[in-house]
Amino acid sequence: MPGLVKPHGGGPLKQLMLAGEALRAERARAKTLPQVRVSSREKGDLIMLGIGGFTPLDGFMTRADWEGVCDGCRTAAGLFWPIPITLSTDTGTAAAFRTGADIALVDAEDGETLATMTVTEKYAINKAHECATVFRTTDATHPGVQMVMAQGEVNLAGSVKVLSDGGFKARYGALFMTPAETRAEFERLGWSRVAAFQTRNPMHRSHEYLAKVAIETCDGVLVHSLLGNLKPGDIPAEVRTRAISVLIEKYFLAATVVQAGYPLDMRYAGPREALLHALFRQNYGCSHQLIGRDHAGVGSYYGPFDAHRIFDEIPHDALETRPMKIDWTFWCYRCGGMASGRTCPHEDKDRLLVSGTKLRKWLSEGSPVPAEFSRPEVLEILREYYAGLEAHEKVEVKLAGHSAR
Repeated sequence: MPGLVKPHGGGPLKQLMLAGEALRAERARAKTLPQVRVSSREKGDLIMLGIGGFTPLDGFMTRADWEGVCDGCRTAAGLFWPIPITLSTDTGTAAAFRTGADIALVDAEDGETLATMTVTEKYAINKAHECATVFRTTDATHPGVQMVMAQGEVNLAGSVKVLSDGGFKARYGALFMTPAETRAEFERLGWSRVAAFQTRNPMHRSHEYLAKVAIETCDGVLVHSLLGNLKPGDIPAEVRTRAISVLIEKYFLAATVVQAGYPLDMRYAGPREALLHALFRQNYGCSHQLIGRDHAGVGSYYGPFDAHRIFDEIPHDALETRPMKIDWTFWCYRCGGMASGRTCPHEDKDRLLVSGTKLRKWLSEGSPVPAEFSRPEVLEILREYYAGLEAHEKVEVKLAGHSAR
């Protein structure tokens, strides 16, 4: 029986999270080290390094790695990698320790020590160049560009020892699965061909259709939800994953879907992020990555199928995980069901093609949502969330009115 795809790089999973006595000793040592605060994006990257999601990396990238990844999707050692994994700080903090020093990496939000790091290099980068190559834009309104431009002036390279999962396990329980855990679950189910469905939104009928298309040709689907930070207005992970759970329970055959979450923030890097998704899904044990319309996009920065084309531009051996490219999907009233641009011969006027942005607008305004767009059980959860938001906003307005008197 065929096995699961190998982790990226061909070796075993590289999990940098310490455990047991080694963890206790390193946490004690971390208290004696100079501290560097990490952003939410860097925290997610650290946790992925800890759980093996970024196998085979052993830490944050050097200048040569950064340059190679930006310009050619290769590290200095020749490893395929589409987006730089870097750590930055301000000039004053970086000047306080020398190359070769050990430092503690601390969550900027709550002060938790997340990791220790041996600094092998300190270097400055051209942030605009990173944005132009990775995001294909330097537009300051692009959320990924904003993230890079807000970084510190100095990047720090070096290997890490990860000391915490950042609270993701405590917050999400069994939903937060490591690559070792998803691989064990796939093997338990007898799967070897596994398609990953990437989502930062609740699943509507088009998403359901994509997952079911994959199930027709694979053993099962990993519905993999982003648990890190999103842009303002996106639906929180707790709400989104609850809506996905009811969809799986009501509308999928048992033992065809595994739902899990991963700790990254969105970068909104479109095609480059599609490659990163396929890369770390290989580490999670997935043989295929579903790539739909405007995968990992935002606004109108990328064409609807740029993320399809980028897989044709990389070397065939760059990744074991293959793209499963799906055309526009929609409800066709003349077909009487879900269809795609490759299967439906009818005109746009016969189709219901609505984006997640439009769904959020309908829900936030309390407008009716067509039954052909989303399952009623999903809509019930989402309407409850938006009703709570509206009630909260009314309370805030009332309190603001009182304080102004």
